[in-house]
Amino acid sequence: MSTARILDSLAQVPASQWDGLHDGRNPFVARAFLLGLEAHGCLRERWGWRPQHLTLWEGDELIAAAPAYLKDNSHGEFVFDHAWAHAYARAGLDYFPKWLCAVPYSPVTGPRLLAKTPERRRKLVDTMTALCAGNELSSVHVNFHTDAEDADFPDDWLPRVDVQYHWRNDRGWRAFDDYLAAFDHKHRKNIRQERAKVARAGVAFRVVDGTQATADDLSAMHDFYLQTFAEYGNHPAITLEFLQHLAREMPTSLVIMLAMRDRAPIAGALCLRGGDTLYGRYWGAMETVPGLHFETCYYQGIEYCLREGLTRFEPGAQGEHKLARGFLPTIVRSRHWIAHPQFRDALREWCSQEAESIRAYARTLCAHSPFKATDAGHDAPSSPP
Repeated sequence: MSTARILDSLAQVPASQWDGLHDGRNPFVARAFLLGLEAHGCLRERWGWRPQHLTLWEGDELIAAAPAYLKDNSHGEFVFDHAWAHAYARAGLDYFPKWLCAVPYSPVTGPRLLAKTPERRRKLVDTMTALCAGNELSSVHVNFHTDAEDADFPDDWLPRVDVQYHWRNDRGWRAFDDYLAAFDHKHRKNIRQERAKVARAGVAFRVVDGTQATADDLSAMHDFYLQTFAEYGNHPAITLEFLQHLAREMPTSLVIMLAMRDRAPIAGALCLRGGDTLYGRYWGAMETVPGLHFETCYYQGIEYCLREGLTRFEPGAQGEHKLARGFLPTIVRSRHWIAHPQFRDALREWCSQEAESIRAYARTLCAHSPFKATDAGHDAPSSPP
């Protein structure tokens, strides 16, 4: 028989046990990444984040786990449930706190039910619902789980979907010119013009991982991140200490694209590298240069993938402008268990209608693919519509 324990910090479980539950290909579920958020000021209770990780044990052996947080708001989740919270409030009910199984601030698909067998993954799901109901929480949410994990949720977990824009090399491209050759004339010309503007502005690029990044590189990247958040009036959660932690503890996973002029960085993009995928997370710039955002965040990442043999590039949530640059619509998933039976029934129809609309939107986007019509399968959403 397994025993469930809730941990308020991943410092309470050895890295060998936590990381032994996943294949190591997704850096966001690594203990070093998640514990780094906790230890270096990125997660604070006053911001609505309280670690409440679910673990299952057989004696002293960790057999299953899920990164999870008690939430007093929906900040930093990227699966939007504000309408649900408002509906609860109108009914005189408390939506918060809720329980969230996810990676904070990271709309990145990856394993959420960390276990070696389907039976143990389903045990995690059953334990989530039991603890949610037993602690009088409104709901439990699992955001951006993998397609394979979808079968581990019973029917009383409501499914939601959304669209992101991902690059994938399923045509065997080896260089950027090979990639451009797959575009139609209009889009190929536009990309070349965008890249030429950056080159004419005297901007060159340094790409460094955590083993190569200097203290000044990390500080510059963090300053760029802060600049972006200041421009949009958002609250920056990622600290310089966390970036330093990543460079120290996950050096080959951290990848930074630095735009340089006269040997000084003027912009940067922060990425993480997984088994076959590059994940774009943050960007910022101290100068306005035409095309600099696209070059730093997209084209440099694509060139990196082609050099390194990575087959996927996920540059972050949202952004129809990514489509014209070769990032195709991809379905991403979440699951939600609502404790209140009447609300659960009402939201089931709402989720069904939302999914129908989103899948239709994804099909419409695919009809506007920038690639030449030589491979119809390439232009379909990577998850079936």
